[in-house]
Amino acid sequence: MFRNFFKAGAGIALAAAAALAGAQDFPTKAVTIVVPFAAGGPTDTVARLIASSMSNTLHQQVIVENAGGAGGTIGANKVAKAKPDGYTLLLHHIGQSTAPSLYRKLPFDPVKDFEPVGLITDVPMTFIARKDFPPKDMKDLIAYVKANKDKVTYANAGIGSASHLCGMLFMTAIQTELTTVPYKGTAPAMNDLLGGQVDFMCDQTTNTTGQIKAGKVKVYAVTTPKRVPSLPDVPTMQESGLKDFDVAVWHGLYAPAGTPKAAIDKLANALQVALKDPKIKERFAELGTEPVAADRATPAALGKHLKAQIELWSPIIKKAGVYAD
Repeated sequence: MFRNFFKAGAGIALAAAAALAGAQDFPTKAVTIVVPFAAGGPTDTVARLIASSMSNTLHQQVIVENAGGAGGTIGANKVAKAKPDGYTLLLHHIGQSTAPSLYRKLPFDPVKDFEPVGLITDVPMTFIARKDFPPKDMKDLIAYVKANKDKVTYANAGIGSASHLCGMLFMTAIQTELTTVPYKGTAPAMNDLLGGQVDFMCDQTTNTTGQIKAGKVKVYAVTTPKRVPSLPDVPTMQESGLKDFDVAVWHGLYAPAGTPKAAIDKLANALQVALKDPKIKERFAELGTEPVAADRATPAALGKHLKAQIELWSPIIKKAGVYAD
């Protein structure tokens, strides 16, 4: 009996030692970052910039995989259920903190089922419209949508997406319900906006700055208290009369719960190196954002921020009575 007990204990110890050794050697193969939205959207853009730099630091290819749908919950659930070895990661935005309030049957716990790696960036948002949309500025837009609420269409990237949340806050602020048109990602929503199939939307500067500068869309305002350096002529929502309107979209990197600390530490280091990369800083600036400070690109900082954001959004969403199946 004691001999069997000893063998079992030795087996457990050897398995633990092997797992530790594997984590210390990490990575020995390609790492996949799952983006829970369609390719071409703002979160996808952030992921691909980060992946390129992290590949150099980790000396292994970092691949971006798009798993869109259900406001990001399909991709997030895929990572939550993945093997916790550091080779499958999730790059998600603010939706990671709003999902618990939006979904009645969420198949994962945003806090318990993930190991935070670090924050990446805070992205302002912009209100844009099809090029020939009649309103000339935000005050005119508010008056127009109130007068034509049954005709105006607001596009978003799906329930729980950043564009959905921004639109929900906008409709609450102006006390007017609009016809919303959900898509499976920002890219298809933008395509229909450019084609004139929908009227307007609120989206991250990482996806709108290029379209704005090219004159392909009409821009009304940015959603942060201060103007965005890359769009200096675009007024803020507060300047446009909505004094309490303030929303930015933060992005974070996660691994499945149970991922060894040694692997998390290497991933966090690679992320921090990426955020200091001059090329990434330059590209982020072109997109209207910037990397977070070094002390926020850590597992502890992301874990704390996620919990605080869940507490912030929960009463807002519940008061609005918005739920997804």
